[in-house]
Amino acid sequence: MKNKILLLAMLAVASHNAFAQGAKSIKINEVMSHNEASIQDEFGNNNAWIELCNVSHSTLNIRGMYIATDKAVLNKNLSAPQRQKMMSVIPSNDPRTVITARQHILFFLNSNSNNGTLHLNAPLKRGEAAWIAIYDGNGIDLIDSVSIPPLKCNESYARISDGKAIWKVCTPETVTPSKENTPYTNDKIRNTKEKDPHGFAITILAMGTTFSCLLLLFLFFKFLGLIMGHMNTAKKIAYKHPFKPVTKTVKAVDDVIDTSAIILKDGLKTKGIDKKVYIAVISMALKQYQDDVHDVESGVITIKPKKSNWKNYVNTSGESNILKK
Repeated sequence: MKNKILLLAMLAVASHNAFAQGAKSIKINEVMSHNEASIQDEFGNNNAWIELCNVSHSTLNIRGMYIATDKAVLNKNLSAPQRQKMMSVIPSNDPRTVITARQHILFFLNSNSNNGTLHLNAPLKRGEAAWIAIYDGNGIDLIDSVSIPPLKCNESYARISDGKAIWKVCTPETVTPSKENTPYTNDKIRNTKEKDPHGFAITILAMGTTFSCLLLLFLFFKFLGLIMGHMNTAKKIAYKHPFKPVTKTVKAVDDVIDTSAIILKDGLKTKGIDKKVYIAVISMALKQYQDDVHDVESGVITIKPKKSNWKNYVNTSGESNILKK
């Protein structure tokens, strides 16, 4: 009998320790003391609110836990019932108090618990420094607490990331009630993550972009191959059947265009001949004159005698006759 009692006591202690360790995974994640336009309750009221987060990877039930905003509960001389009277209990008749892994739950403060499970009587003054804590269901064990600086309208005090020890003041644009706290300040990233939590849209977009790029590359190289093929065919035809008349016509048209341009530029005196041509001709003539040097001649013609088969015959009458030998 004594062994059974001892075993039950050990099981009770072990279960209590396990529950206490699990309860430590419940964290105060974000708080807003002055709410004018952040989030409304089901009655359309803008109350102060506190967000709790389960930072573990298991499901935890927070029913029966307490929310405290009065530092007097830290007095160790207080008994559990005395401390519980100074705090607001989280009701146990709502399935929303069962928080799954990495999920959040939001409670409205400065409200009336009769308005619903998520409404607590815990007071929180606007625009003033405050302290807020969450206690275990026994009213003794402090699970988490935070000191809040004075906040402006619609500002919140939040961890930079779920469960992290570093806090920051969030502007109205970066407040995230009932949502994950992230260090990103880019609203587009946050909105994308909210609208596409599983990443299906991003995956489809990435695959569509990749497919489109591949399709464009395929079409580009396809048309480039066709163009190169036609150019090769045209070259082969040109080699076999050269278009001389067309070439001459094109050259004649180019000459007419050049001549007209010169006349318009330099006038009719040049007759369409570019000045550069005149300069080139004169330069060539001077160069030829300089290079074309002859030997100096004496002006005397020297005739050398040459033997011939003809002889000069003089008859008796004094006339000269040329007789063939």
